[in-house]
Parts: sequence; C-alpha cells; structure tokens
Amino acid sequence: MPRLVEVPGYVRFWTASAVSAFGSQVSGLALQILTAVTLGASATDVGLVSAARWAPYLLFGLVAGVLVDRCRRKPVMVAMDFGRAALLGAIPLLYALDRLGIAALCACVFAFGTLCLFFDAANHSYVPRLVPKELLNAGYARVGQADAAAGSTGPLIAGVLIRLVGAPLAVLVDAVSYLVSGLLLGSVRADDPVPDRDARLGVVRELREGVAWVYRHRTLASIALTSHLMLLFNTVVSTVFVVFALRELRVGDFGLGVAYACAGLGGVLGGALSARVARRFDVAVTLIAGRLLAAVGWLPLVLAQRGPWALASVSSAFFVVSFAIAVESPVEMGYRQAVTPDRLRGRMNATIRSFNWGMVAVGAPLGGLLADRVGYRFALWVGLSGAVLQALLLAVSRTREARDTDAAEPAPTCAV
Repeated sequence: MPRLVEVPGYVRFWTASAVSAFGSQVSGLALQILTAVTLGASATDVGLVSAARWAPYLLFGLVAGVLVDRCRRKPVMVAMDFGRAALLGAIPLLYALDRLGIAALCACVFAFGTLCLFFDAANHSYVPRLVPKELLNAGYARVGQADAAAGSTGPLIAGVLIRLVGAPLAVLVDAVSYLVSGLLLGSVRADDPVPDRDARLGVVRELREGVAWVYRHRTLASIALTSHLMLLFNTVVSTVFVVFALRELRVGDFGLGVAYACAGLGGVLGGALSARVARRFDVAVTLIAGRLLAAVGWLPLVLAQRGPWALASVSSAFFVVSFAIAVESPVEMGYRQAVTPDRLRGRMNATIRSFNWGMVAVGAPLGGLLADRVGYRFALWVGLSGAVLQALLLAVSRTREARDTDAAEPAPTCAV
C-alpha cells in the first residue's frame, strides 16, 4: 500500500490546508478580540458575529452541494481561496476608515462564510479523488493534525501579533494564507473530471436526492443528526467561553491563546492516534466513545473559578475536547466518503455541513442570550448537558452497526 507522501498532489494539498489553517487561527482570535474588546460588543453581539459566519451554511448549504456536484472541484476551491483573501483584507481597511461597526463586521463575515461553504463542499469531495480509499482515514487525519498543529501555535502567535499591531491588522495574516493556499491548490494535479451534464436532474430534484441519501441512510442518518446537536451545544459553550474567560475568570488575551493552544495540542495528539484507534476498535466504537469524551470534556471549564487554577481548568477542557474530536472526526469523515457514491459526495458533505454549521448560527446567539439574560455558568451548563445528550443518542442508534468494511450502496433515485 502506498504512503500518503507518495500520493501525487497530496503533499501540496496538505500544505495548502496547513497554511490556511494557521492563518485561520490568527484571524479567529483576532476577530474575537476585535468584536469583544476593540468594538466593545456584548455577549449577544459576539454571538451575532459568530452567527453571521455560519448562517450561509444554513441558508445556502443544500444548494451549494448541488452546484459543487455539477463542477470540477479544484477550480471552485481556488476561486474561494482568492475570494476569502479579498474579504478578509477589507476588514482592516474598513477599520482604518472608521467604518467598521458590528453591522459591517457581520456583513463581511457573512460573505466570508458563504465562500467557506462552497470551498468546504468542494474540498471534502475532492479528497477521495486524490487519495486511495485505503488511505482516506489517514488522509483526513493528517489534515486534521495540520489544523491542530496550527491551533497549538497559532493562538499564541496571534496573541503576540495582536499586542504588536492590533486585532484589525492581524486579520491580514489570514488573508495572505488564503492567497498562498489558492496558489498551492492550483498546482495540484489529480483526476478531477467535469461531471456529466446528461446526468443532471434539476436543482430541486438533485437537492432532494442528496438530503434523502443522508437522512434515509442506515448509519449516516444518526451520525448526521447527532452531529447537528453536537455543533449546536458546543457552540453555546464556545461562544460564552470568550466573554466568560475575559470578564469573569480574568484570564486575559494571553490566557485565551493558551487555552486555544492546548486545544491544538490535544488535536495533534488525537489526530496522530485516530487511525490506530479506529483499527483497534472499528468505526462504531470510535465514533461513540469520541463523542462521549468530547461532551464530558467541557466539565472543567463549566466548574472553573477565578483564581490561580482558572487557566489550567479551561485549558484542560479544551485539550480533552479537541483530543476526542480529533480522534473521532477523521474516522467519521472517511466513513462518510466511503459509503457515499462519488456523484453524491458534494451533496452529502454540503448537507451535513450546512446543518452542522447552521446549528452554529443558532447556538452562537442562543449562548449569548442565555449568558446575558441568565448568566455565564447557566449557559455553559446548558451546552454541556446538550452535548452529553447527543452522545447518548448516538450510542443507542444504528451507528452501532457501522463498520470499516461498509461500502457505497447504489443511490436511490428521488422521485420528482
């Protein structure tokens, strides 16, 4: 069996992912500081900005999957990278012109999220064409490790960068990373044929076909539905965490960076062990155990108190949650691609991700409202309890039957 480094184009593809992942870590922290500190936003405003980032997945996700399945995937990825670079570059420009308020920031972030939606649908569907089936789990795990490695260093560097040049200018680092990613992806050579036009059924019918494939599938349905709940409740926690950590625990900007760096470290370790865990316990056990660990892993954060142990508590929570997700996520992603026919992969990925990240658009303002109206800790308990609930639902679902040997089944034709 060939190694990943021997797969033509994979190293460039991985490098593009790693570069943009590092930039995203910088801009992720910079935008949070920009919103909560520079613009003096409330917890509700922080939630609204986060919702704007993910709302396109809920609004346009299903259509994006149909459109991506009609196109060559690499040109879509390259175009979206260049577009994202331009949009992020507009944020410091608006700030310099004193035109950057919450509304303008939401508009920029919404447009950015729309481009991310199309990129993601194309990206996840492109990997099975680049990487042999037997290396899919490893291929996704290595990309996940790159994300996690960026997460372990990016926030710390971002914290220093924000102190030196300010949050608005720090966003430019991510803009440059998308330019580099687009150039690298443009140089990848892999089988990426133009889909057969004669196979088109019409946008509505193709959209229904993709949705039916996901939510009527024996095992994909429960994986997808519980992942929607996981994103909803995890977003409640992660949204409230920013203002909770800054205003109640008083860990400071550097403390945020340390917590996110620990998340990155957990992600690196989890990604390194993912394939080994999947081989030892198979798909079902890995998915269920990973979800359960990721849910209860938030407990140290919810119980954290201001004082010398505050930073250790939140950092340990982020480490455990990220470790569990990094073990589970590549296995889930590889399994989803393996059981889905190629012509439906764009729609399958976009359908699941649109509702996943659509839940972020719901969970972010929900978390902010609960924090402002009731209290930070109440909102955190709601998030943790919901995360545990979805993991338990997955444990009693037909996902228990998922196996690494499962293969793609013929896709049923959806009636008009």
